[in-house]
Amino acid sequence: MMNKTSKTLRADISGAAEDALEATTHALETTRELASQAIERAGERARDLGDGVKDAGAAAQRQLGRYARSTRRYVADEPVKSALIAAAVGAGVAALVLAMLRNWRERS
Repeated sequence: MMNKTSKTLRADISGAAEDALEATTHALETTRELASQAIERAGERARDLGDGVKDAGAAAQRQLGRYARSTRRYVADEPVKSALIAAAVGAGVAALVLAMLRNWRERS
């Protein structure tokens, strides 16, 4: 078996260092690309989510508008019934609040 000379050892070490540097550079480039793609996908998902929220908000607003129009129409067509319903709902809410207060006082 032959002993390697100092020059060949240096050449081997230099070659190995160059290979390591090349592999490291490639790994860094791949990591940058993957990170860039991940950021891009996250941005797209955030935009999609924002669009979905806007759409849901607009749909809810349209539905509330329909309810408001229906309520106005009903009150105009049935004013006495509307007043009685409002009074009954108000009495029910008042009774519920009083019962909760009484229950809260008993616990304290």
